[in-house]
Amino acid sequence: MVTERGLKVLRAIVQDYVDTHEPVGSKSIVERHAFGVSAATIRNDMALLEDEELITAPHTSSGRVPTDKGYRVFVDHLAELRPLSPAQRSAISTFLADPADLDDLLARTVRLLTQLTGQVALVQYPSFASANVTHVELVRLDHIRMLVIIVTDTGRVSQRLTAVPQGVEEDDVPVLRAQLAALVTGRSVRSGSERIEALHASAPAERARIDDALLALAAVVGEELDEFRQDRLVMAGAATLAKREHDFRGSIHPLLEAIEEQVTLLRLMSEMAADDQGLSASIGRENEAFGLTEASIIASDYDAAIGRARIGLMGPTRMDYPSNLSAARAVARYLSRLLDEDENRR
Repeated sequence: MVTERGLKVLRAIVQDYVDTHEPVGSKSIVERHAFGVSAATIRNDMALLEDEELITAPHTSSGRVPTDKGYRVFVDHLAELRPLSPAQRSAISTFLADPADLDDLLARTVRLLTQLTGQVALVQYPSFASANVTHVELVRLDHIRMLVIIVTDTGRVSQRLTAVPQGVEEDDVPVLRAQLAALVTGRSVRSGSERIEALHASAPAERARIDDALLALAAVVGEELDEFRQDRLVMAGAATLAKREHDFRGSIHPLLEAIEEQVTLLRLMSEMAADDQGLSASIGRENEAFGLTEASIIASDYDAAIGRARIGLMGPTRMDYPSNLSAARAVARYLSRLLDEDENRR
């Protein structure tokens, strides 16, 4: 069992190690923190923390550094998160103001978060499987090329340039638009995708030119709707890993591979257990099943009209957890508010 003072000593070691990147000794704790006890007493507390495998000595006769278990205890016993400065809060509201659409908003969100924290920023798209298609538009660019635009009631917009080998006349456009709208408009993304699959399955072998054009355009719409249904991540700040490479005990290549593949990070972020504030953390060896034992991932839930998703940060275990959790929570709350206001305007 760790005593109350032992937890305070652990907190001091984590904070000092994050600040200085140097092993922390009892003398420096006495000098930097008002414990009101001798260095010998602090050494006894540190010995107990080492027995509990919360701190360790990286070198003989050196100070101590937190272990992954120590970081976990530190995060679990955080009394409060470090508040953001007025300048940081102003930056959030300014940077995220007046986005063009959801894609733009989430892209801005990760850029902002990595600027605030210096870590890799991650944002999950909400699942759009239950979103409803509100509009399908076709724009004829020439005899073969068409621009297909799809809009959902959640503000998601897809624009796809495609070629229709059969050719499309100007008079064909309203007919094709009406046929596509009848297939998917007013229906959920999932239902629209299923109806397009059924259209292709029932198409006769002998077809008119306009029917071939409809099938080609419907295939494009179906592919875009399938994209809406897939879990996706938006990320920024991968270059920060190279700058912080000295903070990792081993190679950063598994982290770079996870960023490139996305599937691992999506699974990890989905499985992290959140506290009653919607905050979660997965630290070091807790990520062993995902091949990310060198990293810590922290996250905060945000609310969208169609469900809840997560905004997070990935970096070394030696990270400023109170500040990073605070930044993730603040940005998540602002993101939720923007999405709620957008929904109320519809």
